[in-house]
Amino acid sequence: MKIEAYLFGGVAAFFLVVDVVYALWSLEPAGVAALTVSFLMATVVSFFCAMNHRRRGDRPEDDKGGEVVQRSGRLDFFPPKSGFPPLTALGAALAGLGIVFGAWLFFIGFGLLVAGAFGMVFEFSDR
Repeated sequence: MKIEAYLFGGVAAFFLVVDVVYALWSLEPAGVAALTVSFLMATVVSFFCAMNHRRRGDRPEDDKGGEVVQRSGRLDFFPPKSGFPPLTALGAALAGLGIVFGAWLFFIGFGLLVAGAFGMVFEFSDR
C-alpha cells in the first residue's frame, strides 16, 4: 500500500497546485470548489493507504522477488442467496417514484431502502 499512498499523494499534490493556480487565475468559485474537493478526496485515499501500510506492513505484491503462490489461499467470504438486494432495489425505485407522485410513496420507498441496506450490512455480521 506504500506505492498507492505515494501515487495518490502525487495526485493530491497535483490537484493542490492546479487549484491554487486556477483560484488565482480565474476567480471562479465553482472550479475552485471542484478542484478543492478533488484534492481532499485524493488526500483521504492517500492517508488511508499509508495507514493501511503502517498497520499491516508490506504485501506480497511489494516484494520484488515475490512469487504468485505467496498470495494464494482463501480470498474472502462470498455470501449465498440473499433477499436484501431486491428489497433495496425496490425501495430505491419506490423512493424515486415517490419524488414524482407524492411524499407518501417516497417515505415507503425510503423505509424499504433503509431496511434493505441495513439488512445487507448486518446479514452476516455474526460470522
